[in-house]
Amino acid sequence: MDDFFTMKEFAEAADFIRSRTQYTPTVALILGSGLSPLADAVADADVIPYGEIPHFPIPHVEGHAGRLVVGRLEDRDVLVMQGRAHYYEGYSMQHITLPVRVMRMLGVETLIVTNAAGGLDPRFHPGDLMLITDHINLIGMAGLNPLRGPNDPALGPRFPDMSQAYDPALRALALRVAERLDLPLWEGVYICLAGPTFETPADIRFLRLIGANAVGMSTVPEVIVARHGGMRVLGISGISNVAITEPVEGKVVSHEEVLQAGQVLVPRLISLLRGILREMDSV
Repeated sequence: MDDFFTMKEFAEAADFIRSRTQYTPTVALILGSGLSPLADAVADADVIPYGEIPHFPIPHVEGHAGRLVVGRLEDRDVLVMQGRAHYYEGYSMQHITLPVRVMRMLGVETLIVTNAAGGLDPRFHPGDLMLITDHINLIGMAGLNPLRGPNDPALGPRFPDMSQAYDPALRALALRVAERLDLPLWEGVYICLAGPTFETPADIRFLRLIGANAVGMSTVPEVIVARHGGMRVLGISGISNVAITEPVEGKVVSHEEVLQAGQVLVPRLISLLRGILREMDSV
């Protein structure tokens, strides 16, 4: 049975976090597989394990530290989720997106979501960054939408618009910063699958056919809930591996490969995110 959380549970989690930090962040970041070291860039941080926060889902996947890091980055109060829980771990869609609801109650106005994704575009290479321009909610089309269930108008409208899920002004800023840093930044569509299996070659050919450039097992539910709550969203995928369109003997896609790619991606993401945070007030 799904967990349908209410304002009461969101408030309990938010109040607990407030009791553990002096900061009042308006920007939050969610870090994907292998990207947790990004949180090390946060200065004077208050660190809160997810297991201590009421109702928070706890990730059990390597590469997701399961800690909330609240502190200063580029002279700005930020809240960083060092890892996320996933639907394939057995949580409901409502549960894995509860942290986004809590962020909104804490006053967060802008959410930056990151993930490690498989590259579907043949131009991509492991270690590349892709700015998410749009997404395909494949699992949501099948009914697994985080907004399923009772709708509280205090949280957002029953039928939220998703025509501009990823904020155009923030995307333009990201492109300007990347150009200034001489940092290659692709643009493309992210597609979310349930996982935990990696895709078959036939899956990959289908996903390319319907217009996806990168594939993963997260992000879209969080973005839906953030937009439902009126938050601005910026999404960035780190390309951790390139999709296999035909079976290759001896070639295996693994989570270890994803984590190794994070070592290349993290320095690039830190540079890009620092630049974005420095200039965010201009947009």
